[in-house]
Amino acid sequence: MKTNSGKHLALFFLTVVLLAGLKAQTALAAEGGKAFDAHATAFSYFFKDGDMDFHFGNLVLGSAVNAGVEIGEAFYAASHIKDGDAASWQEQWSELAGRVAARGEESLAGGHKVSARDQFLRAAYYTRFSLLSILPDDPRLKERGAKLRALMRKAGPLFEQPLEYIEIPFEGTVLPGYFRAAAGKGPHKTLLMIGGGETFAEDLFFYIAPQAFARGYNFMTVDLPGQGLMPLQGKVFRTDTDVPMKVVVDYALSRPEVDPDSLAAYGYSGGGAFVPQAAMHDPRIKAIAMNSAVVDAHALFATMPVATQTKQEAASWSTFHADVVKVVNWRYGVPMDQPAKLIDANKGVGFDPAKIAVPALIIVGEGEYKSLEVQRQQKIAMDNFPNPLKKMGEQPLHHGKPQPGRAGAL
Repeated sequence: MKTNSGKHLALFFLTVVLLAGLKAQTALAAEGGKAFDAHATAFSYFFKDGDMDFHFGNLVLGSAVNAGVEIGEAFYAASHIKDGDAASWQEQWSELAGRVAARGEESLAGGHKVSARDQFLRAAYYTRFSLLSILPDDPRLKERGAKLRALMRKAGPLFEQPLEYIEIPFEGTVLPGYFRAAAGKGPHKTLLMIGGGETFAEDLFFYIAPQAFARGYNFMTVDLPGQGLMPLQGKVFRTDTDVPMKVVVDYALSRPEVDPDSLAAYGYSGGGAFVPQAAMHDPRIKAIAMNSAVVDAHALFATMPVATQTKQEAASWSTFHADVVKVVNWRYGVPMDQPAKLIDANKGVGFDPAKIAVPALIIVGEGEYKSLEVQRQQKIAMDNFPNPLKKMGEQPLHHGKPQPGRAGAL
């Protein structure tokens, strides 16, 4: 990639992530900075249960900036949820999704396409929220997952520039995702967004797709093995994520809308390992961003309370938190009642920054950066990325609100 293009991509990443500030990770480390709790918050949004409050603030309210929720509807649902109760969470979001989807159908029947689109998008994302903590042997997981995709597919053609549902063949199945072409004649620069350990592709659309599109980018995202509903097909997380990522890049570059010299990838949460790992093996990825860099997932998981809790501590968990943990275990292919095995499941998940030649940007939440292990891994990455076009931006919190980041090594 040309130098100017690399600079542009790096600046774009920093800008759009700050614009999506409510979705910044606000994970706080335990006292002393030794542990990293990915589901901790710096302040309370609504619920006393920490994990439920994290998801309400990060996933639910964070999507409001991109019309994933309507704030009044979100708080209405929250006010009817029993704090910490998994079943209550699942049903309130599902019921709200049904009501909003019905209004979408009425709008569409009346020829009000914009209203219908917006309602279908919210109904889809409310359905997504209802999937949190549903265990894999519950048939509602597959049923609601299909409903989520169906609602997104109803909304997609109602955009002036359509949002396209895609399926990429991979090892006897498909990697599902979305592609939205930039306006105007192509080819265009492209942003490929990859999530982490609990992600559905729809999350990434609501995270950053509108900002990418507004800046002239094609937007693309997919579920990799371990994400979305892929584990229902036996496709759990793997250490060689660069393998499925290769077919994703193959697909992207097969599209005439995509400029092969301007394909960038952005990894959020666990994607902070998957994206740079792919870039190590695939020079067709011309720039990367990570929120944040996961040089060694094994070492990071070893500091997480979820993987180091005693049986006595786990016995005090709410049903919501306990079931979220079980689902994460399932996604990694470990016994649902043995979260400590997540540590070894992540052996080999990471990357060597010295082997990545492209421009790189790291974004780190201020609370997340309190973890000594997170700090250590960001320093390894920044010290060893060979391209001079490398930056690290922190997202500090002030009175509970994300503030503009600071570029440059911390």
